Amino acid sequence: MKKNYGLARQLILSIVIIILILSGLTEWIGYREFTSVLEKQYNDTAYEVAETARNYLNPDKFEEYLETGETDKEYDRIQGLLDELVISSECNFIYVAKIDETDYMTTTYIYDSVNPKTGFGRYPFGYESKDTDPKYVEDLKHILTTGGRAQQYLYSYTESGAHTTAGLGVKNSEGTVVAVIGVEKSMDVLENARSTYVRHVAMLSLVIIALVLVLYTLYLNRTLIQPIREIALEAGRFAENHHEIKKLRAIHRKYEIGLLARSVHKMEIDLNHYIDNLTKVTAEKERISTELNVATQIQADMLPSIFPAFPERKEFDIYATMNPAKEVGGDFYDFFLIDEDHLAMVMADVSGKGVPAALFMVIAKTLIKNRAQMGGGPSEILGYVNNQLCEGNESGMFVTVWLAILEISTGKGVAANAGHEHPAICRADGIYELVVYRHSLAVAAMEGMRFREHTFELHPGDSLYVYTDGVAEATNAGEELFGTDRMLRALNRNPKADVTELLQTVKEEIDVFVNTAPQFDDITMMCLKYYGKEGNPNAGIEN
Repeated sequence: MKKNYGLARQLILSIVIIILILSGLTEWIGYREFTSVLEKQYNDTAYEVAETARNYLNPDKFEEYLETGETDKEYDRIQGLLDELVISSECNFIYVAKIDETDYMTTTYIYDSVNPKTGFGRYPFGYESKDTDPKYVEDLKHILTTGGRAQQYLYSYTESGAHTTAGLGVKNSEGTVVAVIGVEKSMDVLENARSTYVRHVAMLSLVIIALVLVLYTLYLNRTLIQPIREIALEAGRFAENHHEIKKLRAIHRKYEIGLLARSVHKMEIDLNHYIDNLTKVTAEKERISTELNVATQIQADMLPSIFPAFPERKEFDIYATMNPAKEVGGDFYDFFLIDEDHLAMVMADVSGKGVPAALFMVIAKTLIKNRAQMGGGPSEILGYVNNQLCEGNESGMFVTVWLAILEISTGKGVAANAGHEHPAICRADGIYELVVYRHSLAVAAMEGMRFREHTFELHPGDSLYVYTDGVAEATNAGEELFGTDRMLRALNRNPKADVTELLQTVKEEIDVFVNTAPQFDDITMMCLKYYGKEGNPNAGIEN
């Protein structure tokens, strides 16, 4: 209920603001136009007075008056006419002056008539003023050049009121501009007229706002607020008991309110169906979740997870981890003794993720282990597994595999890399470095493939690190990859650490780099540390 009233207040407030803005703009524009019209009328009147005063003058005698400093009866007669004109026209000043054209800053008064109402005295004949406002210089130049009017209206608003000034050139009988005649007229009516205009427009705006608010409120309540209130009450009632009522069908509106009412009514119907379906889906989801948990456990149980893996063997130590991106993953690792002197190591990554990848992983892992225990080199083993996986592989899935067989007594090994990541080796007196060589195609990519083999040799104190692409391709929120360079830096923080600590260090570095970004791929790693026949010199020593 409060929300509906709040909506009404917001809508009414918005229309009030809009009306006030429009009224303000209208009043401001009208005020400017009204002022402009009155100013022009006053200015035109001032120019009419200036034209009349100019007809009284005898410009041919100005130079004589100024040179001798003496006036005559004609001068006195003209001065009298100007004095009468300044009073009858209700102007403030009428003056005729010569302008010094060297800087246009010096004015020499020839005639000066002052309206007694202003309280000012006249400048005497020949008075020089050097305080011409610089902003009038361009107008003076124009008047003296053309003999016509000033280029712009001249207005001033001071404490004594508003004024407008007219300026005309005075030409002698030869057509030369010899002086300027100026007329200043008070714009007495302007201030009162503008105040009256503003007051009337403001009162009219308030009346319009009040009338619009009353009508708009009644209309708003009938067509919007009341229907919304009914829809809100019905939605609240439905939220409590989920029983459909056909009350909303009574709201027959052609615009959005009617559409909203029909949509809410349809939502009630659909929601009831959805609740029924959700109950069934939830039960099914719980069943699937339970099965996925079982699948996750089965997958985890398939990977070697008891460490140390071969506590009776002192020649080497091995450790591996797998962190799936989903409940079940496509990565897998494996290590097992083929016989007493040969250790098989597998690191693999199935294309895709989730349940399909996990099923393909189970098959691939089983085939690799079973075939390896029958004997043969990595190339022979992967060739057999490849042909088996290609049969009926309509989904086109494949698996990248790094498979190595290590002769424990000598440290000599043979590896085959079927499209997998390059391993890293750390010599006893060195640091981890990638071992880069050409790959073969991934297993199950094409039937009948042959896989290249590469020999390697480990010496006491050497370590071998293998991983899936989830390590190098771990991505942070900025879409930046962890990369093999960061991986090597993580490995080389403490390259002589034991296998467990080494993998923990790399995983910590990945977690810090990725931060809160989601994990998109499985992260699987395995590390073997080779000690040779002498065994681990630190075995049995407690930290």
